[in-house]
Amino acid sequence: MNEKLPLSVAVISFNEEQNIRRTLEAVAPFASEIIVVDSHSTDDTVKIAAGCGAKVYDEDWKGHIGQKNSAIDKCSEEWILALDCDEVVDGELAQDIINAVKSGEYDGYEVNRRTFYMGKFLKYSWQPDWKLRLVKRSSMPKWAGYDPHDVLKINGKTSKLRSGYLLHYSYRDIYDHYQRLVKYSKIAAQSYYDNGRRFSYFAIITKPLFAFVKKYVIKMGFMDGFAGFAVAVSSYIYVYLKYLFLKEIQDGKRNNG
Repeated sequence: MNEKLPLSVAVISFNEEQNIRRTLEAVAPFASEIIVVDSHSTDDTVKIAAGCGAKVYDEDWKGHIGQKNSAIDKCSEEWILALDCDEVVDGELAQDIINAVKSGEYDGYEVNRRTFYMGKFLKYSWQPDWKLRLVKRSSMPKWAGYDPHDVLKINGKTSKLRSGYLLHYSYRDIYDHYQRLVKYSKIAAQSYYDNGRRFSYFAIITKPLFAFVKKYVIKMGFMDGFAGFAVAVSSYIYVYLKYLFLKEIQDGKRNNG
């Protein structure tokens, strides 16, 4: 594919040498610009990104939201495609992106992300997972929400790209999953506290249970076999830890203040 779209790809990275080439090579054929904001990687992430034609910026870590907004601010093309280093645009989605940019009918488009976990792409767990990722720069896109669960917001009309998937290679293995689960639950707890949310016994009892039921029963995670059960259990643990960390933060502030 020789034709380049008026499209910038915005990515943030840190020690992503195992993932970033796959991500960038999938969009390089049609993107006019690739922006990578790296936070001092110590592996070959920067070298690989530069080899894929990316403009790489080395910046201190500002949190997921701050870092992603920094990447968006550096984009110069009419359209922006926001990606994580563990996400890959498949062939059908790539064609949908090309068609959407050419038509310009909407200001933004959601894509459905499908996660690879325990050796397979899940069909029910974490599905559907619609994410606003393709946006016009004129729609004033900004990342919001709370770390690490950032959400892209725009001013304008949105639609969904229904062909293909944004393939999500989220975790290398179970150990990697649970390392990140603990890390992200602590980050989320701090964000909760900073935004005025407080610990309650009712929440720490009911919300993890609901997280399990939602993933395993309501979302039919049981149809994914043992992987679906593992996802539901991890959701229970993540939510439980989030409120446990929130209590620790809250108690620490009270004792020190």
